[in-house]
Amino acid sequence: MIDTASIMNILADTQLLSLFTSAAFIIVGLYGAIFLDNIIKKIIGIAFIEEGANLFILTLGYKQGGVIPIFLPGMNAEWFAANSAYPLPQALVLTTIVIGASVLAVMLAIAMVLYKKHGTLSASEIFGDKKIISRNKNSTSKNRGSNNFDDVGDANE
Repeated sequence: MIDTASIMNILADTQLLSLFTSAAFIIVGLYGAIFLDNIIKKIIGIAFIEEGANLFILTLGYKQGGVIPIFLPGMNAEWFAANSAYPLPQALVLTTIVIGASVLAVMLAIAMVLYKKHGTLSASEIFGDKKIISRNKNSTSKNRGSNNFDDVGDANE
C-alpha cells in the first residue's frame, strides 16, 4: 500500500508536476476546442493546447539543479557542460510563443470577420449545423411547435 509520504515525495518532483500541468492544459484545451460552440472559446482552447505543448517541451529540457545555459568568463567548461540545462527546448519555445501570438491574432481577426458577417460567434449557426441550431432554439422557447429540422429557416426569411 502506498502511504501519504511517498505520494508527496512523488508530487514534489518539479518535472513530474510540470508534465501533469502540461497534460491538464492540453486536455482543457482539447475540451474547449472540440466541445464548446463559441468560436472565441474555441480559440482560447487552442491557446491552452499551445501553452501545454510549450510547457511539455520546456519540461523535457529541465535538469534538476541545472544552471542557465550561458557560458560566462571564468567558468570551467567541463563543469558548465555537466550542469547546464539543455538550451534547445528554450529556443524552440521562444520561437513557438512568437509564432503562436501571430496565429492567435489571425484567429481573432477571422472571428471578428465572421461576427460581422453572421452576427454571431456560434460555430453551429455559422456553419449551419441544423441539429444543434434546432436543439438550441427548442430549448429556449416553450411552445416552438414541431422538432422537425425543416423548420429552421435561412436568415433571409
